[in-house]
Amino acid sequence: MSGFTPNIADKDVRVVVGLDFGTTFSGFAYAHTTSPDSVETNDTWHNRKALVKTNTALLYDEKWNVLEWGASALASKPKIKNGKDAKNNGKPVELFKIHLGTMDQSQKPPLPLGLDYKRAITDYLRCMGTVIKDTLNQRWRGLSFHRNVLKVMTVPAEFDDRAIFIMRTCAYDAGFIDYLNSELLEFTTEHSFLIVDCGGGTVDLTVRTLKADGKLTEATERTGEFCGGSYVDQEFLKYVGKKVGASAVEMLKQNHYGQLQYLIQGFCSQVKYEFNDNPKEYKSQDMDLEELCPAIKQYVKGTEKLQIEEDEWIIELDYETVKSFFDPVLAKICALIRKQLAATRKKCAAMFVVGGFSSSPYLFKRIKKEFNSQVSAIASPPHPIAAIMYGAVFYGINKSVVETRVLKRTYGLELTDTWTSAHPIERKKASGGVAYFHTMAKRGTEVPVDKSFLQDVVPFLPSQTSLRLSVYTTSKESVTYCDDPGTEELGTLVIDLPDPYTEREVEFTLTFGAHETKVKAYNKVNGKMYTASYKLVL
Repeated sequence: MSGFTPNIADKDVRVVVGLDFGTTFSGFAYAHTTSPDSVETNDTWHNRKALVKTNTALLYDEKWNVLEWGASALASKPKIKNGKDAKNNGKPVELFKIHLGTMDQSQKPPLPLGLDYKRAITDYLRCMGTVIKDTLNQRWRGLSFHRNVLKVMTVPAEFDDRAIFIMRTCAYDAGFIDYLNSELLEFTTEHSFLIVDCGGGTVDLTVRTLKADGKLTEATERTGEFCGGSYVDQEFLKYVGKKVGASAVEMLKQNHYGQLQYLIQGFCSQVKYEFNDNPKEYKSQDMDLEELCPAIKQYVKGTEKLQIEEDEWIIELDYETVKSFFDPVLAKICALIRKQLAATRKKCAAMFVVGGFSSSPYLFKRIKKEFNSQVSAIASPPHPIAAIMYGAVFYGINKSVVETRVLKRTYGLELTDTWTSAHPIERKKASGGVAYFHTMAKRGTEVPVDKSFLQDVVPFLPSQTSLRLSVYTTSKESVTYCDDPGTEELGTLVIDLPDPYTEREVEFTLTFGAHETKVKAYNKVNGKMYTASYKLVL
């Protein structure tokens, strides 16, 4: 695959950048290695002071050129002039990060025809990268982005090796690194005790144990699910659909996306981040559709139109209605937390709720109510939205703090051995061999970071001129064959084998880093090393 070079030890890291590439919002923080405690958070977007994060969104033209990105790609106050929405000529795209998940395709948000989600991720990272480079160059003149800057990207706990590799490829294509397996790009999840990272799209959890020497060990498998804050927004839109017709909301989404986003932002600022589940304090809120999204009026028909006109295009959000938006989402989050707490062998000393959605008073109140008896300290940092970016910078400066990880999957090689009656006859090859799954590392095993698993392999046939080593993973503890249900090919190394009919042993190594899995093969005959030149099956 183009872009790969031999492993080179990257040196002279002067600045660490932590990038929180979120489902709905993204941002970055940075620090110089000489002042690791002085972490700075970017709050300037499009040359204007704003929030610490901007929308994970793009606006394309008809030829898939990026017109706008971030907040500028989405919400705009409706302009009545000529009855047209200012953003109506472009194609707004968001939630594309969700396509990295392993859920069924039908559960993923649709993308415009002709746009691949990897293209969207790459385009967004390219735009974000421009801001990062400009910010660092203003701060430290003469800094080489590809030689002096370690980039640490946070990833959801549920991301597998395939998703992380796609992220790495997109980052390479976007110019974050100058060769694909550069050590100046790292991936991390946020973890300390029980971390509940409530973002816009995903909620990610992991339990870590703090040892006496200050290092962290992973106590359970990291878990996560798509039940972040944007799913409360979806419940709100469903309710609007009940009032004006689901088709009207869909037409607004297709033809006036900026107005739809303006409506959602109005809901978030007026209701979502103020609601605290106290009926005595909550006052019903009115959402004026005529003001927030006037274009919807042309799509409302029949009895819905008669009723909403009688209500003067006002939708009232009372206490019970707003609570119904939150409850199904919070139920999923609490179920995830319950599962993580049950999986850890030791009592969890503390729980930290971070991420954009953690700003919701109701979410934090619900978590405290559900788990106060199990966890003595439940807290949210003063700046929860920026907490993930800070953590990424901290990880980059202090990478050795993560000492062990628990494997989420079983890893193995496809090897060939002589067929015996222990295997089905239909699996017997013409060569007399049978291919099987050889387990190298089992799910649930706690392994030290950078721990390597070795396996010596020889070709099955003396006449072979190459050896194909395919790595497979499964969510099960063990499987027999590489085509068993739930087993996926991770990648393949093809080893050249000169001198047929001689003893030709290859040493295969599987290494588990803090958040990535690497493979390499060493030909003991000619001394040739094969590492990141493998072809990953995506």
